[in-house]
Amino acid sequence: MKYKIIGIVLTVCILVGSFATYLVVQPEKGRYHQHLSAKVQPECTDHGDKKFCTHLPLVQIDTYGQEIPGKTIRDENKVKLGYTTTPEGEDRIKAGIKIFDSQEHRNHLDDTPDLESGITIHIRGNSSRSFDKSGYAIEFRDEDDERRDRSVMGMDPHSEWSLHGPYLDKTLMRNYMWYNIAGEFMDYAPNVRFCEVFVNDEYEGVYVMVEKITAGVNGSRLNLSVDKKDNSYSGYLLQLDKTANNPDKKADTFTGYALRRVHELEIMYPREGSLTPVLKQSIEQDFSDFEKALYSYDFDSNEFGYKALIDVESFVDYFLINEFTCNYDAGWMSTFIYKDIDGKFRMCIWDFNSACDAYHHSYLNTEDFQFTDVLWYWMLIKDRDFVDRLIERYHELRKTYFSVEYLDNYIDGVIDYLGDAIDRNFDRWGYTFGTDYDKFTPQERNPRSYEEAVDAMRLFIHTRSENMDKNIESLRQFCAESRIKKFVENAN
Repeated sequence: MKYKIIGIVLTVCILVGSFATYLVVQPEKGRYHQHLSAKVQPECTDHGDKKFCTHLPLVQIDTYGQEIPGKTIRDENKVKLGYTTTPEGEDRIKAGIKIFDSQEHRNHLDDTPDLESGITIHIRGNSSRSFDKSGYAIEFRDEDDERRDRSVMGMDPHSEWSLHGPYLDKTLMRNYMWYNIAGEFMDYAPNVRFCEVFVNDEYEGVYVMVEKITAGVNGSRLNLSVDKKDNSYSGYLLQLDKTANNPDKKADTFTGYALRRVHELEIMYPREGSLTPVLKQSIEQDFSDFEKALYSYDFDSNEFGYKALIDVESFVDYFLINEFTCNYDAGWMSTFIYKDIDGKFRMCIWDFNSACDAYHHSYLNTEDFQFTDVLWYWMLIKDRDFVDRLIERYHELRKTYFSVEYLDNYIDGVIDYLGDAIDRNFDRWGYTFGTDYDKFTPQERNPRSYEEAVDAMRLFIHTRSENMDKNIESLRQFCAESRIKKFVENAN
């Protein structure tokens, strides 16, 4: 009888544990996770191995014999001189695209495309422009060469898209994984879909089709709008990076003068055609007002400080997901901040290609916190209320989207979904596992196989979560009264 009771108790515990795991793993916001929701297509049996066949969406790009511009140009000393252009000096070309995304069978290059269109295309990124496997920015165009919104792989229609080609990230999944996870608990994170890409009939491997961060139709993507006729806007988008791609859209704001910002802000929305001089000046003044409130003696005041101007939860979540993954390009480069239609500033995640110890400049200590010294967070972390929210939110996320169980299951699910596409990708790019292509230091950080790459990311997640659990309370040191005295001593 004793063993029967023990058996019943164990069975109940297993069932409860399984149910808890189910609750943790299932999406809560209706976010579409391709590896969980895509319809599984049966194997093809009516053609041989020579015919390309994939269960992933398939992208075919035809440049009509032109070279895609945007590759990094370096001199003999490897100093960057600029980027390649067309013979006419243009930074992009016109091309054609076909997308095969059947819901009934696997995809082949001789199928009828589900989407066919003209596009403009160029190589995108910062350091990634020099990699063998390029990433691309594409914009859909109609017959009159005007922007045209198109739905891609089930995502909301828009003209602007990014094709991310994982290269340093040998797991192939960092951007896919963390964009989707962020999309579960933040207001917005770009939607993503795995696909396989051909350029001019040459196989380029596994890519991730990504929504570009900008405003969309009927509130899709970011909920922003502009009316250039009366010089008014409801929300705008800024990008912080090394330089502004378009000098005419560079935003001169308060922290540029206060020397806390070493990189440049660029107005990404409104677009160039809608950004009048009056609008630009108004946006610069509006954002400067926010920064002045943040860097003032009243920075933690509910009435005069930052709290009246930002969505605090958005800034908390942005801090935590980038700190948890040691994604330390964020806050300095590829950093997006936007003012929503409700008048609150929010952060939007971008570029986890170097996260989870895929940072190729140096090894990252998993015991450190570095986001505490990043621009706006340098002041936010001095507010006790903000720090309390960080700590409370961290403990919440560790029970769900930051739990090791959830993240391990996510990794396993993506690997199962990608299946033989992983082998095809590394049939093309497998040579980069060789020592001649090592990007990480020390050398032992460089994986020699896909399995090693996944194991390294998994180990990082386990180690990082343990260290943050031990040290998260130490964030309180940054808002200690003795430490912030000079920032509030004249507030009253």
